[in-house]
Amino acid sequence: MRNIFKSLIMVFAVALLFALTSSKEAYASQISLPSANLAATQVHSIPALNQDDRAQILRSYLEQYNSPLADHADIIIKEADANNIDWRWIVAISGVESGFGESIPAYSYNAWGYNIYGNNTRSFASWDDGIITVSTALRQTYMNDRSETDIYAIGSSYAADPDWAYKVQGYVDDINQYSQRFNNPNLSISL
Repeated sequence: MRNIFKSLIMVFAVALLFALTSSKEAYASQISLPSANLAATQVHSIPALNQDDRAQILRSYLEQYNSPLADHADIIIKEADANNIDWRWIVAISGVESGFGESIPAYSYNAWGYNIYGNNTRSFASWDDGIITVSTALRQTYMNDRSETDIYAIGSSYAADPDWAYKVQGYVDDINQYSQRFNNPNLSISL
């Protein structure tokens, strides 16, 4: 009897999971590719998230890493919107470059490895100054001046690591998954 009950639960869970994933397939395909493929004048974001949701999600996401950037989620969203860039990029780049601001040159406020090479270390006056400078540079220097419209093209000139863009995209995808769990915490099923 216990095995039959367990089997029924498994069948129900699989059916529920199938129903949830089939309704989310279009949504998943909508967010997985556009996050790295940004048209020069169009920002792709997860549907049904307003600015407050995005800031809450970023703050919560960064808090799990004890990131000093968590308190600056609002400015990250504001600057991403002002520069018409993907709102997840600033956080994802900081994840790759410094563990979300945990490992930076002393007092540099440079979580993005921006203009850090050889003996050169770029410092900012504050986290907000770094967020504003890097967001503006992504739009103006990389996207507008160099016509690098996605994270893969940006990566070829931003970083020496040939896998940099894949790592950044990994964090973008992680933020997407976190956003889904954040907005619908009942999605995960465990038996």
